[in-house]
Parts: sequence; structure tokens; C-alpha cells
Amino acid sequence: MRPRSLNEYVGQSHILAPGKLLRRAIEADRIQSLIFFGPPGTGKTSLAQVIAERTQSRFERLSGVESNVSDMRRVLATAANRLANSGNATFLFIDEIHRFNKAQQDVLLPDVENGTVRLIGATTHNPFFFVNSPLVSRSQIFELQPLSQNEIKQLMHQALSDSERGLGHLNCKADSDALEHLAHVSDGDARKALNSIEIAALTTPTDSNGLILISLKVAEECIQRKAIVYDSDEDEHYDTISAFIKSMRGCDVDATLYWLAKMIHAGEDPRFIARRIVIHAAEDVGLADPMALVLANAAFQASELIGWPEARIPIAEAAIYIAGAHKSNSVIKAIDAALQDVRSNKSIPVPSHLKDSHYTGSEKLGRGKDYQYTHDYAGNFVAQDYLGAKRRFYEPTEQGVEKKIKARVDYWREQFARLSDGKRENKK
Repeated sequence: MRPRSLNEYVGQSHILAPGKLLRRAIEADRIQSLIFFGPPGTGKTSLAQVIAERTQSRFERLSGVESNVSDMRRVLATAANRLANSGNATFLFIDEIHRFNKAQQDVLLPDVENGTVRLIGATTHNPFFFVNSPLVSRSQIFELQPLSQNEIKQLMHQALSDSERGLGHLNCKADSDALEHLAHVSDGDARKALNSIEIAALTTPTDSNGLILISLKVAEECIQRKAIVYDSDEDEHYDTISAFIKSMRGCDVDATLYWLAKMIHAGEDPRFIARRIVIHAAEDVGLADPMALVLANAAFQASELIGWPEARIPIAEAAIYIAGAHKSNSVIKAIDAALQDVRSNKSIPVPSHLKDSHYTGSEKLGRGKDYQYTHDYAGNFVAQDYLGAKRRFYEPTEQGVEKKIKARVDYWREQFARLSDGKRENKK
């Protein structure tokens, strides 16, 4: 059921609709090096085959799973001879190009750069992370999107009606709710939907009229449970945890729970999720609600002790609490500002009155002299110089609990400022 032309190709209208750049280039046979990336079943290989049918150039295929460097060198050498002897160009299609390591991808670079071959790479991974930068910079990158439910249903209708390449010769009919279910559960994966409708057609007995009727019950049995698109060390892993964190930051409790549920369903390590919640509690909630970090750390400890499936409960509790908490990033901004000062400016020596005075001879060196012990003063506070230079890193917000902290910090800073002003007056 692979499309044989652009007219048969379903989906990806954002790059293949009439007038779009890629469609114009394919129709004019003016394709340069391309990389297609997107989830499984979105038509990456099919699009490469459509290009193969349209182009007058030689079309060679390799697989990132099955091919090796010697296979690449053989194809590249043949392409170089073809170009030199006949002037004919070569397209090199590499499926699963991310499977090639850096050294293998480097083999392609000279021939792609000098035009010996034009590369078409297909990958389920973000090429900016998994394909060498020189190859990416010499290629046009096109992202393929999961197919819509209507597009999936269109493909299934074609499969059921096509007698030559599909299931039309079997006299099949599918109920609309069955197709709706398959389109929904396939999650934008055309291959999954077509495989399911094929299984349904081949395993369902005919009725008294010789008709194979695919009902909703049959569809549910054939597709079973939805397989979440999620890889524990690749794009979906990072994209999902990113969506989870941003949903907590954005105070969307329901979105937070959805992304959490997706990770749980896919078998993500509970400690990984809990670590990210702990970091988020300190970075994005911070002092606006210090209890967030306490609860997040408790969830982390619980996840280590009990694991799935019970760990879902304390982890969800922490995630919901943080999503609903007041937000402040003043802590991370403050420590990063202090670190930048330490890296960029001259080091500030420790003032003598703050130096350690608990060893023999420290008094002779003036260590600790004139230090004022805060608990000897009213309110357990005394204004004295604690840095030896004027710096300001922490900028408290008025969110939640931090509003009270801000009031105290502002008062103390006012006292420190008066102390500094008094010292300047004395010097005058």
C-alpha cells in the first residue's frame, strides 16, 4: 500500500501541499540532500520511494541497521564512476541513518559535499542530536508529523477497497466505529493501523453472505493496547520529561498528570522522574513554597524504596503539589549570579573579623577581632560587614512564602546600607 506518486501520498500537507517547497522540488526533479525525521509510520520511507519514482537519477538504498562502511564505500565509489563517465547523479537513501555512528557518517561527508551523491536520510530521531553537524548543515531538514485520524481512516479505506495491492479481493467491510477506534489507537502511525486492519481481515470468518465484517470488537482485539511512542534514552524520553516539567512550571495540573502517566506507562525509571521533580521544586518553586522541596525529596526517597507501581502515588502527589504551588526562580538566579561573579571578577578575601579564630596563635594574627556575635543583640541581628565588598545576588519575589522572606531581607539590607554609609562618613 505504499504510495507510488505524490497524488497517492497521504499526510504531511505542511511540506507536500501544492505549492510547497518540497513538492515543487520533487515534481521538478531538483532535489538536493534531504533528511526526513518523525515518528514511526508517518511516511518517511514512502516519501523517499516517491522521489525514487520521480527522479531521473540513479537511486541507491542502504540501511543504518544492516549496512556497514564497506557497503557505503562500494556505493560511493560506483556513484563517483557513474558521475565521471556518464554525468548521471546518484541519490543515496539511508533508512535509520541515526544508527550509523559518527565515524560511519563521516564516510559520507566528502561525497555529499562534492556532489557525488545526494543524500536522503530517514530517521525517527532528531537529526540535530543524532546526525553529524556537517551532514545536517548540507541537507534540508523536514519533520514529518503523526497522521491525523482522518488521514489514517483514509488509508484504511484505500486498503479495504484496493483489489490489486490491498484487501479489496477479500470482500471486507469495516464498521465506522471500528475504523474510528483503529485510527484513534494507532496514534498517528499508518503502519500500525494498516497492520491492524490486515490482521482483522485475515482472521475474521466470513458471514453467510461471504462478507468479512470488521466490527468494533474485532478492531479492539486486533490492535490491543496502544504502544506508547517512547524511547528511554532518545528523543521521546527528553521531549516528554520536558513537557512534564514545563506543565508543572505553567501550573497545569492536568497536563502534568498526563505526561507523568505517559512516562509511567512507558516504564520510565521512577527515580529519574523523582529527581526531575526535586530539581524543579528548587528551581521553579524555590522559596515561594519551601515545602515543595520537602515533599519532592520525600517522593524521591519513596520511589527508591517501593518502585512501580506504588511509587506512582507519592510521585503524583509531589507533581500535583508543585504544579499548584506559587512559583519563584529567585534561588537559581541568585546562585548563578554569585557563581558568575566568582568566575569573572577578582576574588574577595575573607575579612579578618570573619576568619577562623579557634586555633592557637589566631589572636596574634588578628583573626576574629571585632566580630559581633549576632545572638548577643536584640532580634538576634547586628549589622556588620560579612563580605568586604558591595554585592547583590538574591532578588526575592512577593510570591507565597517568599513575600515574608523578602520583608526580612529588605530590612536587613537597609541596616547593612546604613552601616556602609556610616563608614563612608567616618572616612570623610
